Amino acid sequence: MAKKQGGEMRLYDKRIRSALKVKLHNQSSKPKAIIDELQVCNGNAIADVVALYNEAHCYEIKGSTDKVERVLTQGRYYNSSFRKITLVTTQNHLEKALAICPDFWGIMIATEDSTSNLRFRHIRGAKVNPEFCKEMALLTLWKSEMLSILDEQRHKRKPRDFLAQLISSNKKKIELSSNICDLLVTRELEKAVC
Repeated sequence: MAKKQGGEMRLYDKRIRSALKVKLHNQSSKPKAIIDELQVCNGNAIADVVALYNEAHCYEIKGSTDKVERVLTQGRYYNSSFRKITLVTTQNHLEKALAICPDFWGIMIATEDSTSNLRFRHIRGAKVNPEFCKEMALLTLWKSEMLSILDEQRHKRKPRDFLAQLISSNKKKIELSSNICDLLVTRELEKAVC
């Protein structure tokens, strides 16, 4: 539950995350899957929530007591890995978020209504990220997933970095982003079966 902080309710990451996932599932354009805490860029960062549509959309959550400035470091990895990114935060962080988030990041504000339900207000929509890096995005995948993109096994002894370079040299950004998304959906569906 939220606690009062200077007359305002404090909204924590866990509660925002839960409400955000419900919101994403209830949209008319539902994601194929939603991943909690996806490691990106060889584990250098962990994306809070990733909604998988035709491409992956990263949602980074900063609750009312979090340090929104952390997105400056985390954002480098998200910018490399996702073509769409949205910061989900609280009203007390809005000014700072607008100042430090790249213009292509979406920003949503979580607020609690009079019935204690969380509501989300879009401040700006996410645009296509110009910093997306095919090689770094591929490092979100497991080696077996990369090999499935190549559809050949002759490189199975090669390191992931080599595979990422090889795959990225033969694919356009949107095609590769879609391939990565499809593999992450498959991973999530396989986890659900186990």
